[in-house]
Amino acid sequence: MEWQPELDEIARRKELAARLGGEERVARQRAAGKLTCRERIVAVVDPGSFREVGSLTGQATYDSDGRLVDLRPANFVAGRATIDGRPVMVGADDFTVRGGHADAAIHRKQSYTEQLSREFRIPMVRLIDGSSGGGSVKTYEEIGRTYVPPLPGFEHQVALLSEVPVVGAVLGPVVGLGAARAVLTHYTVMVRGIGQIFVAGPPVVAYATGEQVSKEDLGGADVHGSNGTVDDLVDTEAEAFACLRRFLSYLPSSVWEVPPVVPSDDPPDRREEELGSIIPRNRRRPYDARRLISLVVDDGSFFEVGRAWAKSSITGLARLAGHPVAVLASDPFSWGGTLTALGAEKMRRMVDLADTFGLPVVNFVDQPGFAIGTAAERASTIRHGARLVAALYQASVPFHTVIVRRAFGVAGAALVDRGDPDVRVAWPSGDWGSLPLEGGIEAAFKRELEAADDPGALRDEILARFETIRSPLRTAETFGIEEVIDPRDTRPLLCEWAELAYRRIRTTRAPRLRGHRP
Repeated sequence: MEWQPELDEIARRKELAARLGGEERVARQRAAGKLTCRERIVAVVDPGSFREVGSLTGQATYDSDGRLVDLRPANFVAGRATIDGRPVMVGADDFTVRGGHADAAIHRKQSYTEQLSREFRIPMVRLIDGSSGGGSVKTYEEIGRTYVPPLPGFEHQVALLSEVPVVGAVLGPVVGLGAARAVLTHYTVMVRGIGQIFVAGPPVVAYATGEQVSKEDLGGADVHGSNGTVDDLVDTEAEAFACLRRFLSYLPSSVWEVPPVVPSDDPPDRREEELGSIIPRNRRRPYDARRLISLVVDDGSFFEVGRAWAKSSITGLARLAGHPVAVLASDPFSWGGTLTALGAEKMRRMVDLADTFGLPVVNFVDQPGFAIGTAAERASTIRHGARLVAALYQASVPFHTVIVRRAFGVAGAALVDRGDPDVRVAWPSGDWGSLPLEGGIEAAFKRELEAADDPGALRDEILARFETIRSPLRTAETFGIEEVIDPRDTRPLLCEWAELAYRRIRTTRAPRLRGHRP
């Protein structure tokens, strides 16, 4: 071939790039229990689907005759691929070259990848294992100057959140801009033991604050798995990649499309007898809320998001007759299901995700109200709660609310009354009002109880008088609740609703005007 020498040179350069940081550094990566960047890409995308962009990018050295001597590849490998047959963009940091410092990544390459995700309107997958976002102080010496710190390509990273699904896996230590990249997503998973996130690493922390901490103690799984910085924790990279793939399976490729409906062999008219007794008559007794959800949605379809943090709130994705939906619920085993500051933030993020990508929301309500007390006030529970209220009222996607037990106070009201004609039903176990009767009686009848010879007996007598009044059937008489149903009918009703919800979404879907915030 006339151009064979050039083709040979291309092949040679690709071979040099495939060495990554060299045998020693690759061996060190694997000894730490970590895959290389290229192995990670192969593991997360469909077999044979990866088409690299910028495979020749790197820092080259030449001899005096202008011939290539060596090529240190950019420590960011990226390109197009498919996941479950759908196109995505994927980018992976290479820790074996300069510890993943961004000054070795050739900024334009990373930014270009994110721009292509916007251009083609396809999800962005970030496999993050970079030591920092802006390089090290050695860079100053190499270029002979300092510089005003930039945010290269961040306008695209922020814009992506309102246009396409963005997911990330934290697979190593990430600092500064790299840490921001890790959380500017719709879903982030961290691998225990190898992933950490921090604003500044241990040496900088030691200098600035005097604290002597390890990377794990500063920003590892125990820290960020419980505060909501990352959504989920897993033990292996394979689990992380499975989480990314599954999360994406519920979402459309962009906000201009409808979420993908898949065939389901779970009968939409399935009635579960267990639902008839899953809520105890004793209102103080908890129950398994995740079991309740699993009995209603398509078999095996519930994908919980954020189980390790804000445990009194449950959020996730599921399917009804093959239709993807977002799910909200409360866990009575944690804080009695009360809405904490972090719990409100967790629900807000799921509502915003659903509204961004057109997912109908199934809302199982058992909400006794906002967390109270000094700790709750110090956590600014009401501000975080108000953010959730705003998100609920701003959301334009269909909601189906199932009041399975309590709905009290501002928190309960916000979850059951968004001001729109949402579909609402209640179970016979429904119990609602401005205040729970048990606590409200103490305030409303304070004088009588204090003056009584036997306050306990009087309290029981007052409660007994109110028992018939609190029946959900009394509320249904005035159309205060649209329907009280047999719990066993919940799945058939929700599957019918999902069909109608998607009918509306297909005919009215348009990207929302406000941007998505992580």
